[in-house]
Amino acid sequence: MDTATVARFEAGRTRLASLAYRLLGSAADAEDVVQDAFLRWQAADRDRIEVPEAWLTKVVTNLALDRLRSARVRRERAVGAWLPEPLIEGDPMLGPAETAEQRESVSIAMLMLLERLPPVERAVYVLREAFAYSHNEIAEILDISVSASQQHTLRARRHVAAGRNAGRVDREAARRIVEAFVDAAASGRTERLVALLTDDATAVSDGAGVLGKPWIETIPARIAATFRAAFKPTPAKRRRAGGTPSIHAGIVNGTPAMIAVIDERVAGIVVFDPRGDKVAALHGIAHQASLARATRQWARIEHEEPLIERW
Repeated sequence: MDTATVARFEAGRTRLASLAYRLLGSAADAEDVVQDAFLRWQAADRDRIEVPEAWLTKVVTNLALDRLRSARVRRERAVGAWLPEPLIEGDPMLGPAETAEQRESVSIAMLMLLERLPPVERAVYVLREAFAYSHNEIAEILDISVSASQQHTLRARRHVAAGRNAGRVDREAARRIVEAFVDAAASGRTERLVALLTDDATAVSDGAGVLGKPWIETIPARIAATFRAAFKPTPAKRRRAGGTPSIHAGIVNGTPAMIAVIDERVAGIVVFDPRGDKVAALHGIAHQASLARATRQWARIEHEEPLIERW
């Protein structure tokens, strides 16, 4: 393949990867899909491809749908709660973030909501809301009718409406939210944590790290009690964590997050879904396979002093 043809693909790689990530919730799977698309681009009769961007979008979307269907089966059979792979602020795979729809489409809370949708409905929603494709274009990409694209969009919007959180969170606001939560958890006073949670707050953990088991909770008092207990360091908890972490505030998938770091390795992330001045959901991710990309991004960015130097 000549240099110009490779360059044409590479010019769109980031956009394709961010599309695949929104469809799959996994950066590793998104990278695999984009690489598969490159191989197809390499083997294609490119003289017959009138609009390469549209052709590649179609290929990536359909490869992601194939993978999503098989991944969905694996996740249903897996032990523990599945959570999207977190992306730290500045990661190019987060993709466009100019509009409220683009920002919300990549939040952990929204990716969890999209996980409940049928694959085609999820694809239509992402193409329409995050990438502003027309219904005519979506129909061509997915080999469906324009009316079907419109119906899928309406159904998806109804499903995700309750979970929308399109506000932009800057670094200062994120730090305030995380700092308040860490202070309350470290105080040992459950009522302080409960006061920071909405009445319908939820918490989900993937089962790795300090908690040591998959965990889903929907009662604020129990969420608060669990985090209060987790913030009491013990030798056993440090062994499960893999060392003595420092605790930082950051932005992950566009929302505030608490990031635990051991020797420059991201050992765990708790992503917050804020609603006003409270927290509506917490997602705890500690499986190291899900944090490898976050560790690489952590090494690239500047970060402020930790909230807790040594936990």
